[in-house]
Amino acid sequence: MRKASSAMHRSNMCVLSWIARYGFIIALLAACGSATTNPLTRPDIDEVRPTTAAQPTLTTAPTPTRAPVSGTPQPRFLRTSALQFGVVAHLYYTDRSRVLMLTKIAGFDWVRQQVHWKDIEAAPGVYYWDELDHIVADVSASNLKLLVNIVQSPPFYPPGNGGKPRDPKVMGNFVAAMVERYGDRIAAIEIWNEPNLAVENGGRVTPEDPGRYVEILAECYRRIKAINPNIYVLAAAPASTGVFDPERAIPDIEYLRAMYTYKNGMIRDYFDAQAAHPGGAANSPDWLYPESPGNRPAWNDHPTHYFRHVENVRALMIEHGLGDRQIWITEYGWATPNTTPGFEFGNLMTFDDQADYIVRAITRVYEQYRDEEGRPWVGAMFLWNMNFAVLWGAQGNPNHEQASFSLLNPDWSPRPAFIALQGLHQRLKVSQGRSP
Repeated sequence: MRKASSAMHRSNMCVLSWIARYGFIIALLAACGSATTNPLTRPDIDEVRPTTAAQPTLTTAPTPTRAPVSGTPQPRFLRTSALQFGVVAHLYYTDRSRVLMLTKIAGFDWVRQQVHWKDIEAAPGVYYWDELDHIVADVSASNLKLLVNIVQSPPFYPPGNGGKPRDPKVMGNFVAAMVERYGDRIAAIEIWNEPNLAVENGGRVTPEDPGRYVEILAECYRRIKAINPNIYVLAAAPASTGVFDPERAIPDIEYLRAMYTYKNGMIRDYFDAQAAHPGGAANSPDWLYPESPGNRPAWNDHPTHYFRHVENVRALMIEHGLGDRQIWITEYGWATPNTTPGFEFGNLMTFDDQADYIVRAITRVYEQYRDEEGRPWVGAMFLWNMNFAVLWGAQGNPNHEQASFSLLNPDWSPRPAFIALQGLHQRLKVSQGRSP
């Protein structure tokens, strides 16, 4: 493993050296504009939102008018034929055209945007789409694909704490309204985010929760596919953790196991791909505990501290007869120096380390993560994140952990990882037979 890791490291450093010759790209980035972002409040744990909303356009729940064409065979479950490259961005109330231009320049195919359901549905069946309308239109106009991640239920749906709703049908109604409104301009939907965390579930998570999640996923899948069978429906990515405490978390592997065994595996019929959020701490993407642990002084003694923990998720899926489904890595990345408690591992990293690890992670997935038929078992990778440093910088906190993961500096200038990704994406797309 050490020799293989060293060889991969040398190979990827050659890629970085090749990219470095094209320094003119930085000048192009500087020409993207000079407007500044002016968010109206500080970011929360998942996204940045203003305290004052734009004047809304009121709509009520539509009656679906589209259905799959009779007699047209549809694939039972969707999968990508080649690895796709995406990034998590914040597109609400910001210089969106600039973010999307930089996303294209970096060579990404997809953007993942988190959507707070509670900010759109003001009363049962009454929706204020407004800014999301603009986001969807602008992403589509940029020839990028959009993955929407839905979180945070409205307070009028029990249990009323922002966690997953007690009645799956109310979330089904919301996703159906969204799909009916936006059609093919939304290419994929991830149903909830890190459901094994108490903070994503109204403050508490229990062993019964995975079954509740499967019921919600099934309802949303049925409603989405009845309107547009071409949308990818993703089972939510649990956070990578070994913690078992109802006030904090359930280990991701145990949460997934409970999902996969609920009602004799009913989940099999209700998702296209399993989302995953492999952590990296300060560890190389070539390492994995316990067989090849990292040499960092901390955050090295559990599989969930490693990017390659995604291999454990894959093994669990195969164990439960789900090896035909792809994994979509909807968040991954490496922190750099920051001042947020709990993210001190970023202080062991440099921006060059970050660039190197990202390149090596993508290369590993592209070259090694294939099934027995040679097909990629990871369908897409979404780097965390593009522009959160810009948002946090505008709030006077450029050293927040979310900012430390970013591809851009607070002043919009590119970090080394941004430059590295341009060349890597171009090379891999050519290898895939795609236009770079």
